[in-house]
Amino acid sequence: MDCIKIFSPATVANVSCGFDVLGFCLDHIGDEMIIKKTKERDIKITKIKGANLPFEVEKNVAGAAALAIYQDAKPDYGFEIEIYKKIKPGSGIGSSSASASGVVFAINQLLGKPYNATQLTQFAMKGEAVASGCEHADNIAPALFGGFTLVKSTQPLEVLSLPTPADLYATIIHPQIEVKTAEARAILPKKVDLQHAIQQWANVGSFVHALHTNDYDLLSESLKDKIVEPYRSKLIPYFDDVKNAAINAGGLGTGISGSGPSIFTLSKDEKTAKNVEKAIQNVYSKTDIKFNTYVCKINTEGIKII
Repeated sequence: MDCIKIFSPATVANVSCGFDVLGFCLDHIGDEMIIKKTKERDIKITKIKGANLPFEVEKNVAGAAALAIYQDAKPDYGFEIEIYKKIKPGSGIGSSSASASGVVFAINQLLGKPYNATQLTQFAMKGEAVASGCEHADNIAPALFGGFTLVKSTQPLEVLSLPTPADLYATIIHPQIEVKTAEARAILPKKVDLQHAIQQWANVGSFVHALHTNDYDLLSESLKDKIVEPYRSKLIPYFDDVKNAAINAGGLGTGISGSGPSIFTLSKDEKTAKNVEKAIQNVYSKTDIKFNTYVCKINTEGIKII
């Protein structure tokens, strides 16, 4: 292959109890990218549609990730990158990780697939660092592995693929406001109460067990965040109203997607997920804040070749 077009999906990170370690992959929501081989030995970004992003390779998330895999592989050719942005930057559903993971996946395909998903995650983290100032993989891993993932360690990088219950659906609401990742991290406490930490560990363990056993009741009980949500929810208008509406509509659990402002709800089936969508739309339709909503199955495949 000399050219490839891919769909790079949106993702939800943290998943309430799993700050910086848990994530899952969404279906239908995502960016598209075209990567072409070139005779010149370098990386170029030739087209960006849908967002005002830098064309300078080192300053672009996709460019930095592409450089990381390119410098390791050392091919005798280069690559041109076209980015068709459909995930709004700063939305909280992995806009930067879609660019970073998508480009390394595509380049790996054009190289003949010499790298595995863990190695690709490592390269993509270099791009994610351009956006957030630090290397983290909780959005990147689910895009590259598909489904639910747990980042056990970043040094060395170790990603665990988790099973996805067959009937699980996600409802997303994206309020059209900006929550900067740096601000969302700065607001967090440097120390946490030991009892809250113990509850959080128990929730992560029981959530993972719930995924393995298809235990929706346990999954619902586990989707609780004692450490991060109490602080970050203050940055998202009407968060508590959305959460209450989603749970009353039958949702299993609701939380902040990444650093926000998007909010996710997991439901046992599509009908419930759509009922949740109507309920949370009703909350924001009474405000002056514009918003988008999505309902989709969990994407167990991850990035897809179009």
